Amino acid sequence: MKKNTILILSLLLVFSFALSACGGGQESQTEGKNPSQVAEETYHWRFVTEELDGQVQYEYAQEFAKRLNEKSNGRITMDVFEFGGLGSEVDQVEQLQSRIIEFAIVSPGFTGTMVKEGQVFALHFLFPDDLKKAQDILNTSEALNTDLAALYEEHNIKPLAFWTEGAMQWTSNDVALRTPDDFKNFKMRTQTSPLILESYKAYGADPTSMSWGELYTALDRGTVQGQENPIFFIEDASFHEVQEYMTISQHNIYVAMTTVNPTFYNNLPEDIRQMIDETVIEMQDWIFEEQTRQNNALLGNIEKDTEHPTEIITLTEEQRAAFKEKALQVREYYTNNVSTVDGKILKKLIKEIEADK
Repeated sequence: MKKNTILILSLLLVFSFALSACGGGQESQTEGKNPSQVAEETYHWRFVTEELDGQVQYEYAQEFAKRLNEKSNGRITMDVFEFGGLGSEVDQVEQLQSRIIEFAIVSPGFTGTMVKEGQVFALHFLFPDDLKKAQDILNTSEALNTDLAALYEEHNIKPLAFWTEGAMQWTSNDVALRTPDDFKNFKMRTQTSPLILESYKAYGADPTSMSWGELYTALDRGTVQGQENPIFFIEDASFHEVQEYMTISQHNIYVAMTTVNPTFYNNLPEDIRQMIDETVIEMQDWIFEEQTRQNNALLGNIEKDTEHPTEIITLTEEQRAAFKEKALQVREYYTNNVSTVDGKILKKLIKEIEADK
């Protein structure tokens, strides 16, 4: 047994010398070669969205993945998941936090109980009516991209960008929504953000939070009477098929966040992080054009749908003013009952919006 051991050790020693003489070590293999000749590390990531193939978030993620693949010369590949592929909206956030997935598009409305300041996006009539101006605020706001983003990072979520999927509109059964009185005892579906619930209570509604995956059936059965979403989502999810009215209210904008797991992101090489950051900036104009295209095109589809006719109502400025008056009291509620920093982020954001007018 001892002789065999000595023989094996001797052979290994000879073999190691032979490797050194032949250049078998890693350092010798790469010495004198250009960096392009050395095999570079490759990356395979997962990017989950809250929407389905063809909808705005999914199209964003696909384009994001494509651009990173091209920038990296194929070193970076990404699997894009549509809603339901990895669970509910809440499940997806938890998977991002635990690094089961690397990237996610997250709606602040589904993280409102975790990051209370993120409920600022639930405030009605806060952002400019002009969507381009609203997107510019999302791109440049220090209140959002620095102050609010830091609060998300405390929960292992790193926002890379905030962007809009379009103006929010109301759909309804039983009553056309034209005035706050029309919301009295109205069963309204919302996201899980407590402040969204409060916004509709201010109008006199009876709000109920639920995942959008349950919403079509709930509208069809009368479990809830109405909901809010951008036009593209209303049409693509076929909500208009089970709703009698659509009110063009533009009471808010739907905000999504491009997010990444911060531990994963911070451990990446600098050149890879730079590719990600560049792509995030490039996508700002791309996604604005994409959501505009989808919302305009799918409004036409709703208008032409004679099999499922939906009466479309556009609020006058006078009608919108009545809602704005009710909505202002919710800002006080946010500052006094929701904010963990005495409303500082909201106050700063309002100043930024006022300065942009």
